[in-house]
Amino acid sequence: MSSIKSREAMLFERSFTKVENCNKYNTAGTCYKLDSNIGDGYYWIYSSNNLFSIVIHDFCFHKDYYLENTLGQYFSISYYSSISGEEFNPYYRLTAGCVRSQWCNGQTYQAMFHKNVPIRLIGIEFTPSYCEEYLSSKYPTQYVNPESAFINFKETTNFPEMVLLLNQIKNYKGTGLPAQLFYEGKAAEAMSLILERNNIKSSLHKTLSQDDIKRIQMVGEYIGDHYNFNLSLDTLSKIACMGSTKLKKTFKEYYKVTITDYIQNKRMGQAEHLLTMTDFTIKEISLIVGYTSTSRFIELFKRNTGLTPLEYRNLTTAKK
Repeated sequence: MSSIKSREAMLFERSFTKVENCNKYNTAGTCYKLDSNIGDGYYWIYSSNNLFSIVIHDFCFHKDYYLENTLGQYFSISYYSSISGEEFNPYYRLTAGCVRSQWCNGQTYQAMFHKNVPIRLIGIEFTPSYCEEYLSSKYPTQYVNPESAFINFKETTNFPEMVLLLNQIKNYKGTGLPAQLFYEGKAAEAMSLILERNNIKSSLHKTLSQDDIKRIQMVGEYIGDHYNFNLSLDTLSKIACMGSTKLKKTFKEYYKVTITDYIQNKRMGQAEHLLTMTDFTIKEISLIVGYTSTSRFIELFKRNTGLTPLEYRNLTTAKK
């Protein structure tokens, strides 16, 4: 994680300016506003003794925005309630409604954020010092480096405890010592949830064989080419040469999402493209990406992006 000074310089470079006495967020932190010529919204941060930072993103760009930035050293847990875009190197489609972890070690971050779609994130960023100094000194006989826990976690749409915790942080308005104690407690609670989840997963984890990996990759490729068809579990099981129970378990272990979520992510990515780049109706797009029920498509699209298809189209095709 970069220092407050270097982070502020980065924000200034990207057309944010510091806002004094911003009532929208807790005054215990620092708030920055995006230049209205570039977009709309705010970036908020609270930092604690070079141990952790809490960040809130709530802004959008008027045009598709390409970001390239050298990351500091930190690991984070965050929740997107609204987002549309892609990360590169490796490629990753940014998805709303998921909790995600990252382990950053000075690498170059590249991403494209789609125009006019709100970027709404709540996250906690931990510095190496939080573990190497704070946790190791506080729990010397029990301390375990959490790096593997964050790397193994990656992302999930099923972590209600973490979503609740992060939303509590977003809504908190206390200041002074109560705020310091509250944020320190929530950072520790978030770390506890990650470590506990990793312990449970590790006890269930079995190393995948090379044959299983190849078969699961083949299923993933098949889904990529046929995501808009009605893909039955029986068909996918035959392709993988596995029973349905083993297929579901192995697929989730390899791709970190269920088969259903994997298919839906493929469909929603294509739907975003069609909504922005074509004049197809919502019903036509629903059918193209594989949904016979338009209402079901709208429900899943909103769950995935935080917006209805019509809201998404209006925002991404609006003239600024």
